[in-house]
Amino acid sequence: MIQISDLTLLRGTKHLLDESSAVIYPGHKVGLIGANGCGKSSLFAMLRGELQPDGGECQIPKNWQIVSVAQETPASNRSALDYVIDGDLYFRDLESQLKLAEEAHDGETIGSLHSQLEHHGAYDIESRAATILAGLGFVNDTIRKCVSEFSGGWRMRLNLAQALLCRSDLLLLDEPTNHLDLDAVIWLERWLARYTGTLILISHDKSFLDNTVTEIVSFEQQKLMSYTGNYAAFEKQRAERLRLQDLEYQKQQAKVAHLESFITRFKAKASKAKQAQSRIKQLEKMEDLLPAHAQSQFSFEFLAPPKLPNPLVNIDQVKLGYDQTVIIDSLRLNLVPGSRIGLLGRNGAGKSTLIKLLAGEKSPMSGEYETSAGLRIGYFAQHQLEFLRPQDSAIDHLYRLDKKATEQQLRDYLGGFGFHGEEALGKVAPMSGGEKARLVLALIVYQKPNLLLLDEPTNHLDLEMRHALNLALQGFQGAMVLVSHDRFLLSSVCDDFYLVDSGQVASFSGDLDDYRDWLLKDKSMKTSQASSSTSSTDPKSAKFDRKAVKRAEAQFRQATQSLRKTLQKQEKNMASIGEQLTKIESSLADPELYSDERKADLKSLLLEQAEAVAAMEEAELEWLEAQELLEEKQQAFEQEYVAS
Repeated sequence: MIQISDLTLLRGTKHLLDESSAVIYPGHKVGLIGANGCGKSSLFAMLRGELQPDGGECQIPKNWQIVSVAQETPASNRSALDYVIDGDLYFRDLESQLKLAEEAHDGETIGSLHSQLEHHGAYDIESRAATILAGLGFVNDTIRKCVSEFSGGWRMRLNLAQALLCRSDLLLLDEPTNHLDLDAVIWLERWLARYTGTLILISHDKSFLDNTVTEIVSFEQQKLMSYTGNYAAFEKQRAERLRLQDLEYQKQQAKVAHLESFITRFKAKASKAKQAQSRIKQLEKMEDLLPAHAQSQFSFEFLAPPKLPNPLVNIDQVKLGYDQTVIIDSLRLNLVPGSRIGLLGRNGAGKSTLIKLLAGEKSPMSGEYETSAGLRIGYFAQHQLEFLRPQDSAIDHLYRLDKKATEQQLRDYLGGFGFHGEEALGKVAPMSGGEKARLVLALIVYQKPNLLLLDEPTNHLDLEMRHALNLALQGFQGAMVLVSHDRFLLSSVCDDFYLVDSGQVASFSGDLDDYRDWLLKDKSMKTSQASSSTSSTDPKSAKFDRKAVKRAEAQFRQATQSLRKTLQKQEKNMASIGEQLTKIESSLADPELYSDERKADLKSLLLEQAEAVAAMEEAELEWLEAQELLEEKQQAFEQEYVAS
């Protein structure tokens, strides 16, 4: 286990941790949370042996293999696949030794090395690497492209793939979802659910934390505080503790009233039952957990724009693409004040292309694209961070937007985005990615847009800033189009989802759970359709003996009966665990549970919740594995049937 005892960490003269202690047990999956700059990355550096404690000690088992994601990616001519495999230094060393032994015709050493390579899993390392790359969004032959051909974000995915490929006892992941789209995030969650080592994860994505970790370690006032359960459990525990202490609770009542009004308004106009219920549940949860964020340094809102023309944008039969390649065809979209659209779809389907059209960065290949007079666009995308002037301060950037504002007015405004005191006067150049993202958001909000275009706005933002953005978006009066891998943000601010797939943009009637299911089933559906198409067009199919076919199908059903039973068993199991979790969550909602007299009951319930969540994950994984295996067997059977 990892034993942290009376640990002190300094950055300059600033105390990050002051005589803090914590224990992380083998095989546990831990979310490490805290505000930007609190010391999370410094703690990671210490765990890697790159930083020594300023006091106390941190004990890690000596034989543990520690793996983390590299932050730099050289512009190498190695292929993506080879680069990922290069991360396994032990494999490459064995490979090099084998080559020398073969050149020396040393049979005994060759045999020994082959045995070591087999034990290390070397003979399927290429397929494992290719599977990981596919999960992270690398398609077709892109894994054969040179590393130097990829952009910075895709190179970071390569570094993540390296870390996932290596065998490890302790896996350290620092914001692994920042450069991923929603599909890759969902895949990564499933991969981490299967991971058997100890995981410590830094993330500001609530849903990702909820679906990945079963324990939270939080940086609070230079101490490490441990909480049992996922992030949702942490929020409940912290919210109730703050309620009981009545810390700054009264100042939250205005926000509670605001959210209650928004929920009531949403209920009145909701037209999609399932999605509406999901949204209402998220909003009510935010209302309940406001005290957990009472001490947040971030607080801002979108002021009413000068004009709200209706419609803001009208798109009819638009074709979008690059050169002669069509990405989206026959696009129809009408954006009016109050439109809150979340774009869903696989990587490369065209979500960002659509955002660029709305932002005026792309022109349609054909069709009608009309905007109203008075349209004010607020566009956030990661590449806009590069347009900030490195030698200017945050106030300098704001002053260019409003030369009549006083310095104090601009300072007060920037304070809501976390730029306090001298931070508002500091140059942009040394700012972190999170600070730059906050500044870009501040500039957008200041201009009072009536159309918000947000392409992955939460990258680099910590949990408190994400919460503040979420609250601010509730009061935004204009139209919004959002692309994000942050499911909590998507589900709590979007009224409608649109699916971008196969060159089309269409309304998606379900919620994000339905979208996850769609992702998992889409591949098998396409495989099944391809098989059906092959069968119907193959002239051999007409010659099949119907009795022989029925016998073969009966034998196939018999051979796969155990898989079908597993599916039925796990479906019942998941339903039972779901009921158990509902009862537990109902019990956790009782305020009396958080009194000092019932600490034992609270601890028992939280442990029961964590065990139920783990059991649900295990049941889902068994169901998915059985389903995938059944589909593989079905495909193999159909191929053999056609071939015969």
